[in-house]
Amino acid sequence: MKNSLHSPRFFLAHWAGCLAAAFLLAMALPSWAMTEADEKGVRTVVEAQLEALARDDAATAFSFAAPNVRQAVGTASRFMDLVRKSYPAIYRPASTAFLKPEAHHGQVIQRVQLTDESGAAWLALYSVQRQKDKTWRITGCQVVPNKGRMA
Repeated sequence: MKNSLHSPRFFLAHWAGCLAAAFLLAMALPSWAMTEADEKGVRTVVEAQLEALARDDAATAFSFAAPNVRQAVGTASRFMDLVRKSYPAIYRPASTAFLKPEAHHGQVIQRVQLTDESGAAWLALYSVQRQKDKTWRITGCQVVPNKGRMA
């Protein structure tokens, strides 16, 4: 059988190529254009959690975590212990500088440049997601040494 424009094989190959191209295009574009209100909401939830951590207010800090994080960690006390042991740079940073949040596939990445009490520079990458009730909640955080320029 010849490969013609009307053969099932050509049809499937054509649509598979179109779907792959659409997927790659969607991956390259943000999920949505963030509004100023979105940006403010994202920054506010991260700032509020940092402030609660600095006050040792475990319950409030834990309340800004997304439901999946709260379920995985279990309790506010465990959350605070986890932050103290695994994320000392965000527990009580000496300084913070918020960069512009970026939307990616239903999540927002909020970058925060931090310095710790010893003066070491860190970059915290918060993933934040809008919940069904329209609030923003933190779904994760990664902290890495900041070898770049501070804002």
